Amino acid sequence: MKAIGYQTPGSIDRQEALVDISLDQPIPQGKDLRVKIQAVSVNPVDYKIRQGMPAPEGGWNVLGYDASGVVDAVGEAVQNVQVGDQVFYAGSMIRPGTNSEYHLVDERIVAKKPTSLSHAEAAAMPLTSITAWEALFDRLDVTRPTTQGGKLILIIGGAGGVGSIAIQLLRALTDMTIITTVSRPETQAWVEELGAHHVIDHSKPMAPQIEALGLGAPGFVFSTNHRQHHLADIAELIAPQGRFSLTDEVEAFASQPFVMKSISVHFELMFTRSLFGTSDIAAQHQLLSKVAELIDAGKIKTTLTEIAGRINADNLKKVHAQLETGKARGKIVLEGF
Repeated sequence: MKAIGYQTPGSIDRQEALVDISLDQPIPQGKDLRVKIQAVSVNPVDYKIRQGMPAPEGGWNVLGYDASGVVDAVGEAVQNVQVGDQVFYAGSMIRPGTNSEYHLVDERIVAKKPTSLSHAEAAAMPLTSITAWEALFDRLDVTRPTTQGGKLILIIGGAGGVGSIAIQLLRALTDMTIITTVSRPETQAWVEELGAHHVIDHSKPMAPQIEALGLGAPGFVFSTNHRQHHLADIAELIAPQGRFSLTDEVEAFASQPFVMKSISVHFELMFTRSLFGTSDIAAQHQLLSKVAELIDAGKIKTTLTEIAGRINADNLKKVHAQLETGKARGKIVLEGF
């Protein structure tokens, strides 16, 4: 089968950074589904792994997490999915990725594709939807108001993939007031279209901008990008006893301002359940199914902003380079081999 992989990590400008290769077609076992891939989207985790993780000796690393496709074979323990089902999902960090014609995935992290979306539109959604859902409802627990600012949330990086779906989930499922950040006019228009109530500029100090809105301090802050640059600002602007979630690791930071305000800090990695085989791994099937219902009901929409051609090494290199600028809006998808 066709696939795209690499052996040596490094920058995207190398000829060997991503390569078109041929691999054996995988055989599903246990709870595995084998999916014929129709479309994939690219996430920052793809280029971060490509930059730093070598392939097994003599082998290849195949990247890709988001996918939409058709089930063409199942393992002997599969219970809820049948051959021919159209599905979407975000895969696992410890298995070969979706940048291949056929892909194996555990049925417990898969859901039926929204019927109202094409495969390309659906492929834009899983990883960011899971990340946003878990951060908002599992980590921050936004349906349980904080003492101050309990109906006010700040989303840092609202125009990216995660921010784009987080805004929509909050509008569809809560009555919270949403402040989000962007740094360009075109991204401001995008987040306003998605439902943000207020927009500020994260390239400038945020605390004064929050104060100028006259809404008080937000009880919740969800940081989707550049968190290392914003920590001092977040500590200043968040309400005492607030909750703060972030989607990536940070270097050592001054914790005293967070301690003084008794801020709870919640890290979110959507791969945790599949990585550790947690007892609640099927929660990802359940929440993706809810996302599909919201999409088909017209309450949220795909965050697809660009289809960048077919799934091959050249096109994936271009998308990786684009994402590395940190200026992408929504999600970029590739479809078909």
